Amino acid sequence: MKSLFKENILEEANTWIKSNQKVVLATVIQTWGSSPLQVGSKMIVNEKGIFSGSVSGGCVESSVISESIELIKKNSKFKKLEFEVSNENAWDVGLACGGEIKIFIEQIN
Repeated sequence: MKSLFKENILEEANTWIKSNQKVVLATVIQTWGSSPLQVGSKMIVNEKGIFSGSVSGGCVESSVISESIELIKKNSKFKKLEFEVSNENAWDVGLACGGEIKIFIEQIN
């Protein structure tokens, strides 16, 4: 399976940063079972919730965007997000099929 990492995603992040936007880089760091994207898939999110790239899809991505905005608001550097079927939110984020995904989010500049 070919990664959905866009060749220019870091260039796009750099453009956002140069225009004084705060940017979070989200990267899939681990998967297990049913997962739509592979390790290394990336997405960038700015403080307005505008994003580019993909780390999963659907509700997982919505959660990653929300967590990225919170990271910026709290001025935190990074956070590891885990979505798995055993989580109380598994049905909410679309992992009822039994998959697990771990995503690292970090502010970049």
